[in-house]
Amino acid sequence: MRAGEVTGRELVEAALRAIERLNPAMNAFVTVCGERALAQADSVGAGDPRPLCGVPVGIKDLLSATEGIPTTEGSLGFPDWVAAHDSAHVRRLREAGAIVVGKTNTPELGLRPVTENRRFGATRNPWNPELSAGGSSGGSASAVASGMVALADGSDLGGSIRIPASCCGLVGLKPSLGRVSIAPDLGDVAAGMPADCVLSRTVMDTAVALDAIAGYEPGDRHRAWTPQQRFVELATADPGRLQVRVCASAPHGIQVDPEPAAAARAAGELLASLGHDVEEVDLGWEDEVFPSAWGTFMTGTGQHLIRIVERLHGARVDPDHLEPATRAWLVDSPPVPLVDYLEAGEQLFRFSRQVIDQWSGDLVLVTPTLTRLPAPVGGIRSAAGVTDDASRFSAFVRIWNVTGQPAISLPLARTDDGVPVGVQLVAAPDRDDILISLAAQLEAAVGWPALAAMEDG
Repeated sequence: MRAGEVTGRELVEAALRAIERLNPAMNAFVTVCGERALAQADSVGAGDPRPLCGVPVGIKDLLSATEGIPTTEGSLGFPDWVAAHDSAHVRRLREAGAIVVGKTNTPELGLRPVTENRRFGATRNPWNPELSAGGSSGGSASAVASGMVALADGSDLGGSIRIPASCCGLVGLKPSLGRVSIAPDLGDVAAGMPADCVLSRTVMDTAVALDAIAGYEPGDRHRAWTPQQRFVELATADPGRLQVRVCASAPHGIQVDPEPAAAARAAGELLASLGHDVEEVDLGWEDEVFPSAWGTFMTGTGQHLIRIVERLHGARVDPDHLEPATRAWLVDSPPVPLVDYLEAGEQLFRFSRQVIDQWSGDLVLVTPTLTRLPAPVGGIRSAAGVTDDASRFSAFVRIWNVTGQPAISLPLARTDDGVPVGVQLVAAPDRDDILISLAAQLEAAVGWPALAAMEDG
C-alpha cells in the first residue's frame, strides 16, 4: 500500500472475492458491506503512514458498535442494532486505516464454545469443514483461517478468542485487564473480565493490531500499564531468559486429550532449547469453590447481558424468538440474587489473588489451550447454564479472565490428520510485552506456516 504496489480498492476487492467464493461453505460472515468498504478504500492512497492502511477486517457480530452496519448478537430475539458510532476499538482500527468489510458470526449472545445459532447457522473450520470453528469468535476465526481477511475482531470472556484460535490454527490474544477499552457503550461488564482483541495468522499481525486498539478511554474502570516499547517492536525483541512452567493437567480433574498435552510439553522442550528455564509442574489448580462461583457469576452476567442488549437495541427481548437454551438459562430462570452474584465474584477474585501472589514478573506459564480437539459441527449439545461441554472447552482459558492476566493461543502443532492444536502462554498481570516477545520467538522456532487453510489445501 505505502509503496503504491497495490491500492486499497484492490485489497478490498480481493477480500470480497474471497468472501464470495468461500463464505457459502464456511459461513464466517453474516453481513458484508462491500460497496461501503470499497468507497472507504478509495480514500486510502500510496504513502499512507497508518499501520493498517487499507487492510480489510471483519468485526464480530456481538456487542461491538459499527457505525451504519447492523449488529445482531447472533439472535432473533432482538431487532438489529444499527449504531450511529463505533465502539472504541472499532474506531481505533478504522483510525489505523483498516477497512471494515462486514460482521462475523457468533453463537447467540456469545454463550457457547462453538459458533452455531438458529439465525445464521453453523460456522465451519477451514482446516476440516466437518469440524466447528470454535466460539464464540468462531466467525472471525474462520474468516481469517480461510483467507477471506487477514485480521478479524474477537472478544473473550471465558476463552472466546483463544478457543477458536486453537481450533482454526491462529494466533489469539486475550490482553490484560484494561488494555483495550470497552467504551463508550459498556461500563464494567462482568467486573472487567471480557477483553477485545483480534485473531490473526501471526504474532506480528496481532502486535500491529494491539498497538492500534490499546489505550485508555475517558471513564474506563480499568487501565493497564503501558509498556515502553510498541508491541510491534516487542514482536522482534529478544525476551531474554525467562522462567517457564509447563502444566498439561487441567483443574478439577477434567480430562486432557493426548494431542493438546503433547503439544504443550513439546513447546516447553523447545523453549528450553531456546535458553529458558523450563520446568513441568502440577499447579494444584483445585479450588473447590471455583466451579460453583463461576456458574453463579456467569448466570448473573448472562442475565445482565439481556438487559444490556435491550438497552443497545432499544427494545425488549422477545423470549419466543430466543433459542430454547438461552431462554431457559437467562429469561425463564429466577434472577441470581444480588448478594449471591457479588459473593460469587468475591470467591473468584479471592482465587485470583492466590494465583497472582505466586507469580513472579518474568514467569510464563505454558498449557494446552484446550483440553480437547475441535468438536464436530453439531456435536456439542445446546443446553442452559455452564455445561460440562463448556467447562471442558474453557478449563485452561477462563482462569485468566478472572485474574486479568494476558494469555495467548499459538498454533504450534497439528494432529496426524492435519487439525490444528493450540498452545497457551500466560504472563504476569500487565506483562503483555513479555508475552508478545516470547510468543514471537516460539512462533519463529516452530515455523508454523502463516497460510490460510483454504490456500494450504
